[in-house]
Amino acid sequence: MSTRPEIREAVQSRAAQRCEYCRMCQALQGATFHLEHIVPNAQGGSSEPENLALACPSCNLHKADRTEAVDPETGTQVPLFNPRLHTWADHFSWRDYHAVGLTAIGRATVVILQFNSPRHLLIREAEENFGLFPP
Repeated sequence: MSTRPEIREAVQSRAAQRCEYCRMCQALQGATFHLEHIVPNAQGGSSEPENLALACPSCNLHKADRTEAVDPETGTQVPLFNPRLHTWADHFSWRDYHAVGLTAIGRATVVILQFNSPRHLLIREAEENFGLFPP
């Protein structure tokens, strides 16, 4: 899908050049972050800015067309974190370089999007060296 440059610029600016899910900084990455459809096109989501989130390739790949996942603590199906509806700090916190889910939404999102993969942990450590972590 091709997105107009002004939409990409607006989404990147709104996100302060960070993945809106795992909070990784785009500046230190060797890849361009994606404009991710929060509600997938296949589920009726639009390509308007209010349905787009800046996502690192890892979060975009792992989220895929999902909008829900199972909370590992309760076993219940819950919505994934939605950066247009939810506030990051209400659902997540940091413990060293690890993202911690504070709510069912946060816990399910941490697991499904693999926020604490070895690669994510190394990148957060590098970001700290540049004064970019915690965000």
